[in-house]
Amino acid sequence: MPGRFADPKDAMQQPTDTRFPMTDSAPHPAARDRMRHSLAEDCYAIVIGSSMIAFAVVLLKQAGLVTGGMAGVALLASYLVPVPATTLFIVINIPFFFLAARVMGRAFALKTLLANAAIMVLGLVVPWGIVTERVDPVFAALLGGWMAGLGILSLARHGAGVGGSGIVALALMKTKGWNAGRTQMIGDAVIVSASLVTLDWKPFVISVLSALAINSILMVNHRPGRYVGH
Repeated sequence: MPGRFADPKDAMQQPTDTRFPMTDSAPHPAARDRMRHSLAEDCYAIVIGSSMIAFAVVLLKQAGLVTGGMAGVALLASYLVPVPATTLFIVINIPFFFLAARVMGRAFALKTLLANAAIMVLGLVVPWGIVTERVDPVFAALLGGWMAGLGILSLARHGAGVGGSGIVALALMKTKGWNAGRTQMIGDAVIVSASLVTLDWKPFVISVLSALAINSILMVNHRPGRYVGH
């Protein structure tokens, strides 16, 4: 009876059914080109991401808070000098544009510069377009943190950054595979701790909540290898 006492070696052989061909896990070059974002998509994402970051900075400033990253540094500086936080944002980032060009490439540095310029302009427009009399600090910390995190995520997925510790975090993710959120959280801890110089303990604690809100977005949504676009 054929098949009943088949040779055991046959069981060790790979199936030859051509309906399920073996494929390489790496995408074909043509497929990678189709997944790559277009220039229009990059520009749109930079505008959206910059808008969210600018709104978050203005919201946090009105609540008298700081947060992590360059947004936190700009907010902290805005309490010491009479200059809008979003304007200080691009000024403080100037040295990091050169770092971005060297580590991440000129295209990344150019997109980051454009994003910073958009944040500066939009930061001047937001207070004109949205006028609020009262902002709850906890609400501002959470909403501002989440919006800033999503804005940073939008920029990062289209080859741009916000500067400062964000560029360092993205560079380490690119070269070492480190989680961008966890890396940036270390820098954010230093930045928020420095706010104790100007903030009372209550705004300081709420500012920590804002920094955690930003990094929670990056830790969940910006892991190496999870996103397939460019």
